[in-house]
Amino acid sequence: MKYYVSVAVSIVLASTFCFGFWVVLDHDYNWSAIAPYKGNLISGWGVTLGISLAAMVLSVIVGVVLTIGQLSAHALPRWLSRAYVELIRGTPLLTQILIGYYLIADAINWDSRFGVGLVVLSCFSGAYLSEIFRGGVESISKSQWLSARAIGLTEGQTYRFVVIPQAIRRVLPASAGQFANLIKDSSLLFVISVHEFTMQAREANANTYATFEAYLPLILGYFILTFPISLLSRHLEERFSYEH
Repeated sequence: MKYYVSVAVSIVLASTFCFGFWVVLDHDYNWSAIAPYKGNLISGWGVTLGISLAAMVLSVIVGVVLTIGQLSAHALPRWLSRAYVELIRGTPLLTQILIGYYLIADAINWDSRFGVGLVVLSCFSGAYLSEIFRGGVESISKSQWLSARAIGLTEGQTYRFVVIPQAIRRVLPASAGQFANLIKDSSLLFVISVHEFTMQAREANANTYATFEAYLPLILGYFILTFPISLLSRHLEERFSYEH
């Protein structure tokens, strides 16, 4: 019940904000100027959707691998994973995209802008997810590990039946936030000419000088992509809830 109430409240607040924004800012909109670019905007939204969904899946894989490395009992994978996470989190995504395409991809003759953008986004988001996952695992109290060992569970069984079910619920809110950021970060791929949503809006604005009309659709477009993530996160939180 609480889930559906939160959904209804979120929709009402979003609708109220959009209506207030429209009424208070009494701007002389010229939607006919960007009407010829409607197809481009829709196409760009589709590209953003596709690359975001693929990057989410790949970033989870990268995050899990890095988490395993960071929690490893062996020094080499632990330090390599930690160094990678710190390097990625300590440098701008824009710089990583430029280096990834114009240096690394060019050196190996890989000319897929979409592919390079997908890999860079996944590696970038995966580093942040790794820290979220690691924090979730390490938040499980030591007593539960000892209790699992006392009843004869192996390390793998302890992770499967004790640690992971609790860690999933704890990392869901932060993971949802990171996925939403990933979708918005995909807008930076315009620097390597990936024709995603933001780049199509930039081109429409450059050709028509209708700035508000070109960029306002981004609000709705990105909200449509990010809001379901929040809803799904809340739904999964309730599903994986447990009594303390």
